[in-house]
Amino acid sequence: MQGNLPPEAQEKIEQLQDLQDSAQQVAAQKQQAESTLTSSQTALDELDDLDGDATMYREVGELLIETEYDEAKDDLEDKVSSLEVRVETLQKQEDRVREQFEDLQSELQEMLSGGGGPGAGGPGGMGPGPSAGG
Repeated sequence: MQGNLPPEAQEKIEQLQDLQDSAQQVAAQKQQAESTLTSSQTALDELDDLDGDATMYREVGELLIETEYDEAKDDLEDKVSSLEVRVETLQKQEDRVREQFEDLQSELQEMLSGGGGPGAGGPGGMGPGPSAGG
């Protein structure tokens, strides 16, 4: 039984794995939102270079529907604004998950090094000791 981790350590390892999964999901969502934001900002910049009388089309599913310049610009500005908020929210969520991960990792290291409170040391503990025999 010496090679087994204490149940508390196993639980923290599972929590770390869950947090790592969450961090990966948040990072993927953030990357997608940033990509869409960049694309939308580029479209908005291009729109600024166009004449206001230019014929504009909006993609609706598989179709292109004619639209007005002002309507297209307003829609793009709204989209950029909401994407900026989404990216900011995801960044905060990513930071929060990272902080939780680091805290939990520290707790686990402390627990495994013998400084983790009740039951952390004891016979067959993980740290070297004078009774290591040899």
